[in-house]
Amino acid sequence: MDKYGLIGYPLGHSFSISYFNQKFADENIDAVYENYEIPSIDLLAEVLDSNPELKGLNVTIPYKQKVIPFLDNISPEARAIGAVNVIKVIHEGKNIKLKGYNSDVIGFTQSIEPMLERHHKKALILGTGGASKAIDYGLKSLGLETVFVSRYERPDTIQYQRITHEVIKEYNVIVNCTPMGMFPKTDECPLLPYEAMDSHTILYDLIYNPDETLFMKRGAEYGANVKNGLEMLLLQAFASWDFWHNDDK
Repeated sequence: MDKYGLIGYPLGHSFSISYFNQKFADENIDAVYENYEIPSIDLLAEVLDSNPELKGLNVTIPYKQKVIPFLDNISPEARAIGAVNVIKVIHEGKNIKLKGYNSDVIGFTQSIEPMLERHHKKALILGTGGASKAIDYGLKSLGLETVFVSRYERPDTIQYQRITHEVIKEYNVIVNCTPMGMFPKTDECPLLPYEAMDSHTILYDLIYNPDETLFMKRGAEYGANVKNGLEMLLLQAFASWDFWHNDDK
């Protein structure tokens, strides 16, 4: 039986384990997906040694960057972003080779692309954490100019208090890469002039719990097109499966 799994720490509710085990049951695939909660990335070797049937792993916080030195190969996208969240485990006799990929870009770009129209040329990326790099890469690949938004003074970023009505009109694609508004703190949202938004504005939230964050709700009140991160999550799962089963070594 093939094995797949997720490494991270801590691992609470995992979308992947329920999604993949349901997929295996529905499609009669002889495989299982397990969570590997490891308090240190150094324990990756132990996971691989004790699970010789492993064919692929997903990687979550805090190991998306820390796992890179353990890999034999890394895709150009993952290298450019500096983060890996999918690992293909390649068995060559007794040797194991690990190749790293990033599915955030694929999931995000496939999800937001149908929303984009000709007047969407510039985007604000809320937050500067790990996911924001992949979102930046994805938006640029779709031809948009990007600016990161931060609470703090940082190079190449704009602060929330400097986002005026004019900025909202110009940067009419806004992607929330922060945890603000995530369950249970559903009464929070990024501080933006929502009243400057209209039907030309896209608000995309990587959060999927709740279904409609306050960020989305406030934008929608002024006519903005809104979307949460659930579809991106599904598309990432599809991409993981493709990476694990592609023929490249």
